[in-house]
Amino acid sequence: MTRQKIKIAVNDPANFSFQECLHFLGRSDKECLHYITDGKLRRMVLADGEPVVIEVEPGTRPDHLLATVLAPVNSIFQEDDIRLFVTRWLHLDADLQPFYDYTLTDPLLNGLAADYRGLRLVGMPDLFEAISWPIIGQQINLSFAYTLRQRFIQAFGFHQSVAGTDYYLYPHPAVIAALSPADLAPMQFSRSKALYLVETAKVMASGELSEQLLASLSYEEARDRLVALKGIGNWSANYVLMKYSRFPQALLLEDVGLQNAIRHRLGLPAKPSMAELQQYTRSWHQHAAYATFYLWRSLLSPIQS
Repeated sequence: MTRQKIKIAVNDPANFSFQECLHFLGRSDKECLHYITDGKLRRMVLADGEPVVIEVEPGTRPDHLLATVLAPVNSIFQEDDIRLFVTRWLHLDADLQPFYDYTLTDPLLNGLAADYRGLRLVGMPDLFEAISWPIIGQQINLSFAYTLRQRFIQAFGFHQSVAGTDYYLYPHPAVIAALSPADLAPMQFSRSKALYLVETAKVMASGELSEQLLASLSYEEARDRLVALKGIGNWSANYVLMKYSRFPQALLLEDVGLQNAIRHRLGLPAKPSMAELQQYTRSWHQHAAYATFYLWRSLLSPIQS
């Protein structure tokens, strides 16, 4: 049995922690796009246009990870496809030192680098997933949002069972574009969310919005293009620009998690107002996305030693 193994470079290895990334990725028991087993990360990705199941683990040196193709075996796939996906997913090409240096100058962020050193901004390499996740999560608690997401993936995503484990690819826009909003009602999607998901899928399936188009736009242009979609406001657009497009200035001031994290760190009696949030974050600029992500991390439980 031959299993393809691929080395994936880690930029700034002194500021990379696979364990911290796993901790963030393991925050929901309803996750079905990836699994964490014995300190390794497994998921299905596309390589050469074919679904393959990979397992990602630390390499023999800190400057790389090792991806092993678990299925199908005895086949060789395009390494660049797998390497690019994992790099984008775990932000392996990032340089965290400028952000870490900046945290030392910001009273709100000071200490976060020491507490969570090596955590990368775990992203979403699939544009439709990045857009649909904030739609799914609007105006409901996080646990139920994960439940809806799990139902959505399991109902409409590509599925394959490998060694007794069910692996999925996120639903393709063309699949969702062929639905009517009523098709999502049995899963407990509200009528508005169902409509937004189907309409977004149609826009992407038609080519009006694509990965290539979004990549050609500036931050402001990309935000305006996303806000023009039904069901996408400033928060949702910035979420996409943070988790998919990797714009460092993406800032989710409307995010409840960010507001709660700031409240806890500053010991405020209530969530800060929008004016206060703007004051606290006014100098973040190119560090906004990572500042937000590290503040989110501060709301999670510590890693158990």
